[in-house]
Amino acid sequence: MLPNHHPPTIPMNLFIMYMAGDSISIFPIMMIGMMLLRTVKALFSIQQTFKMIEGDHAILQRLVYLIGILAGIALALYKCHSMGLLPTHASDWLAFVEPQQRVEYAFGGVRM
Repeated sequence: MLPNHHPPTIPMNLFIMYMAGDSISIFPIMMIGMMLLRTVKALFSIQQTFKMIEGDHAILQRLVYLIGILAGIALALYKCHSMGLLPTHASDWLAFVEPQQRVEYAFGGVRM
């Protein structure tokens, strides 16, 4: 049994991120911030978390725990990307580059 450390669970975070929505407001940004903070804290406390566990399965348990933490960080980064908070184009950080223009639009399965 792990002592007092519970990794952030992926299904719970998926539900919370779904309910927060994609709008840029204080609630979704706080949810993403808390999710990142909890997962980074869990990442830095792996040694303390697994201090009492020894044996052949300790490496496998650490690996599964690390995969869960990395999945939580990936979920938070995906949510930031879907909200438009990550700079993904050159025009996001360079003032002299024009934003990309859409070439085509799709409406109900019909391309125009």
